[in-house]
Amino acid sequence: MSVTVSESSTWYKGAMHFAKEVEEKTNGRIKTKVYANEQLSAGDSAKGVEMLLKGSTDLSYHSPIIYSVFEKRLGVISAPFLFKNLEEADKKMKGEGGEALKKILLENGIEPLGFGESGFRQVTNNVRPIKNPEDIENLKIRIPGIKMFSDLWRELGADPTTMAFSEVFTALQQGTIDGQENPIDVIKSSKLEEVQKYISMWNYSYDPLIFGMNKEKFDSMHPDDQKIIKKAAENANKYQIKLAREQEQRQIEELKAAGMEFVYPTDAEIELFRKASEKIYEEYESIWGSDLLETFRK
Repeated sequence: MSVTVSESSTWYKGAMHFAKEVEEKTNGRIKTKVYANEQLSAGDSAKGVEMLLKGSTDLSYHSPIIYSVFEKRLGVISAPFLFKNLEEADKKMKGEGGEALKKILLENGIEPLGFGESGFRQVTNNVRPIKNPEDIENLKIRIPGIKMFSDLWRELGADPTTMAFSEVFTALQQGTIDGQENPIDVIKSSKLEEVQKYISMWNYSYDPLIFGMNKEKFDSMHPDDQKIIKKAAENANKYQIKLAREQEQRQIEELKAAGMEFVYPTDAEIELFRKASEKIYEEYESIWGSDLLETFRK
């Protein structure tokens, strides 16, 4: 099993929770070796998903952002300002929205074992507090290398740039870029408080985690083992999400204590961002599929 981030992450802890339960329930017959930091794909998360699709690896926790490189419909969950808060996200992911994503994964040769959580993506920068779309204008922001994010940030008036995340700290330190966007855990674990002053809690893109298993591998297993794997994955996802949410609250306090200035845009200000993002929905509705988008928006 592969996870993108480090052994100290909730992703890795969730994966280990799964491995332990499966080993116990099968009396040691099925063992899972968990690899952190995309070790199996030389640090390349897109290659990590590709390896799962091909069956070079058996299981993984990956963000839908990375999956959307191979299956554009999965980008729908990363759409801007789709959910206001975790309650809304939970309702959709546990309901027909999550089921629709699982169906797409199955069509692509992935057995969906449920969803973990990386969290809402927030924006940090060194120039000024971001409270409304005007505050973003001309800021050089590092984003994931996905076209939808490039289009969105240009629409918001920023100067988006892509680079390997391993280069981000130095680029911020040297002023090559003004800011970046990521969930709180990534911001804190990467020590970005040392090189960033402002953080805006605008919940602009929700980032669940897909717990995927290569479907051929899953189908080759005995039905009893399949049940054990599904149950262990369900328990692991619940554990990982609980850990992630508890940890995020602690990390926010730590970032504040380290001197980061937190900005909480009002509902009216968030609405301005949402309106400024509407063109992305117009452009991507045909790519995501109008029915799929409606499942999440209604």
